[in-house]
Amino acid sequence: MADAGAQSNRSRLKSIVGGSAGNLVEWYDWYAYSALTIYFAPVFFPKEDATAQLLSAAAIFAVGFLMRPIGAWLMGIYSDRHGRKSGLALSVALMAGGSLLIAVAPTYSKAGALAPLVLVIARMLQGLSVGGEYGASATYLSEMALRNRRAFWASFQYFTLIGGQLLALAVVVLLQSTMPEARLQEWGWRVAFGIGALLAVGVYILRTRLAETQSFTNQASDRQRSTAIGLWKQHPREFLIVAAISGGGSAAFYAYTTYMQKFLTNTSGFSRTSATEIMTFALVVFMVIQPLWGMVADRVGRKPILYVFGFGGILVSVPVFTAISHATNPTLALTLVLVPLVLLGAYTSISGLIKAELFPAHIRTLGVALPYAVGNCLFGGTAEYVALWFKQAGAESGFYWYLTAVIGMAAIAFVMLPETKRTSLIRED
Repeated sequence: MADAGAQSNRSRLKSIVGGSAGNLVEWYDWYAYSALTIYFAPVFFPKEDATAQLLSAAAIFAVGFLMRPIGAWLMGIYSDRHGRKSGLALSVALMAGGSLLIAVAPTYSKAGALAPLVLVIARMLQGLSVGGEYGASATYLSEMALRNRRAFWASFQYFTLIGGQLLALAVVVLLQSTMPEARLQEWGWRVAFGIGALLAVGVYILRTRLAETQSFTNQASDRQRSTAIGLWKQHPREFLIVAAISGGGSAAFYAYTTYMQKFLTNTSGFSRTSATEIMTFALVVFMVIQPLWGMVADRVGRKPILYVFGFGGILVSVPVFTAISHATNPTLALTLVLVPLVLLGAYTSISGLIKAELFPAHIRTLGVALPYAVGNCLFGGTAEYVALWFKQAGAESGFYWYLTAVIGMAAIAFVMLPETKRTSLIRED
C-alpha cells in the first residue's frame, strides 16, 4: 500500500509539473506580444506617432481579450465534457497557431491594411486559447492537489504564468543584446513568436499524456451537462463574484506587469533596455512569492490574504504610479514597482483556486473560465488601452484613480466571497 501511495503521489506531482509547464508556454506566447509591442508597432502602424502606435497595438491586444469569453465558454464546456487534459491540449494547439501566424505576418509596407488584420486574426486565436487555458489549468491544478496543500500547488498556475512572461522578457533581452535595434524592429521580433510556436507544439504532445483528475473521472457515469445557461441559473451569485474579483485582479495584474514596461519608457523616460531589466527583476520577485502566499493561504485561509491585495491595492495605486512617473533611478523604480506586486501576489497565488472551489465538478471548468473571462475582458484586457487613452488625453493620473476604483470592486467581492478553505466543493483529496 505504501508503494501504491508513493506512486500515486509521484503521479500527482508529475501531473502538476506537466500542467504547469504547459501553462508557462501558453503565457510566454501571450505575453511575447506585449513585450515586443514597442518594436513591431511601427512596422504595422508606420504613419502614427509613438503613443498612437502603442495605442493601436494595444487595441489589437484587447481584441484577444474580447475573444476570451468565447474561448472560456466553448472550451470550458469542452473540458467539462471531455476532460481537463483534453481542454489543456486543445488550448495550447490554438496558441501555437496564433504565434506562428504572428511570426510570419506581413508588414504594412508589403500588405497595407492586411497586415494589422493578420495580427487581429492571430490575437483572436490566442484569445480563444487563453480563454480556455485559464479555466482548464486552474481546475486541473486545484483538483490534482491534496486538500491541505491545495493553495500551495494551485499557486503554481501564476508561478508558471509569470515564468512565461519572464521567458518572453528573457528572449527580448537576448535579442536586444545580439542584434542592432533597427534590425530587431525590422524582423528580429519574429524570432520570439517562432520560438513560442515550437514550444507550444512540444507542450501539446506533453499534455496529451497527462493523467486525468479524479474529480472528472469520478462523475463520468452521471455527469450533468455543462452549459452557460445552467451556470447562470444555478450559480448567479458565484458568477458575479468571480467576474468582479477577476476584473479587479486582472486590471491590477496587467497594469503592474505588461503595461508597466511601457509606462517606464513612455512616461518615466527610461530606455527600452532599462525598462526591460527593471521589469525582469520585479517579475522574478513576483514569481517567487506566489508559492509563499499559497502556503500562507493553506494555513490561515483564503480571505485574509485576499484582503491584503484588495484593501492594500486601494491604498497604494495612486501614490505608487505617481512616484514611478517621476522616478529617474532604476533601483528606486524597481522598489516602487515591487510594492503593488507583492500585494498583488496575495491574490494571484490563489486566484484560480478560490474560483474552482466555488463550483461542482460537472460545471467547474466553465464556472472558473467564463466569469473570469468576462471580468478580464472588461477590465484586464482594456487596462493598457485605458491607460494610454488617459495619457493621450493629457490626464494620465486619471488612470491611477480608475485602477484604484476597479481594485475596490474586487475588494467588495472579497467580502462577499465565502471562506472556500472550509466550503470547497472539490471533494476529492
